[in-house]
Amino acid sequence: MKEFTYVKAPDMAAALTALRRPGAQLVAGGTELLNWLKDGIEAPDHLVDITGLPLTAVDVGPHGRLRVGALARMSDLAAHPEVARERPVLAQSLLLAASPQLRNMATIGGNLQQRTRCPYFRADTPLPCNKRTPGAGCAALQADDTAQHAIFGWTQECAATHPSDLAVALAALDATILISGPGGERRG
Repeated sequence: MKEFTYVKAPDMAAALTALRRPGAQLVAGGTELLNWLKDGIEAPDHLVDITGLPLTAVDVGPHGRLRVGALARMSDLAAHPEVARERPVLAQSLLLAASPQLRNMATIGGNLQQRTRCPYFRADTPLPCNKRTPGAGCAALQADDTAQHAIFGWTQECAATHPSDLAVALAALDATILISGPGGERRG
């Protein structure tokens, strides 16, 4: 593992400033990033810890509208009474997505930003994978076993599926995601 710097952002402005540095990457729960660091898939120059930001709330607003902070833990959202009662698809997607230990660490934002589970992306010996090495090709497109490939949304560059069960549940509920970044806020 290569050396990197670490900073714990005290507020959103500091986090966004730190992310402008070349090679900077966010860390919160770390359940995904730690694997990538160990496997050599990711090698950031700077880690920006955002666990101190006030983004852990799960709030119910007017007309039952649910607002979930990016740093809310998967376990907290799954156990929220409003989610269990009014949006069980969210709770089920989270409860089936990971072990209790991971759900207690993993954040909602991190779950949505997961990297692919494609075996070609995760291979110990680098294989052609455009997500791991842009321009390398996609070994999955030539594979005999296509059980883990995308049915919709694949391209000639990649046949991998997105691993987040939560993303599917949010899409089914027609959810809106508010994203804050160095370029400002946007909705997705």
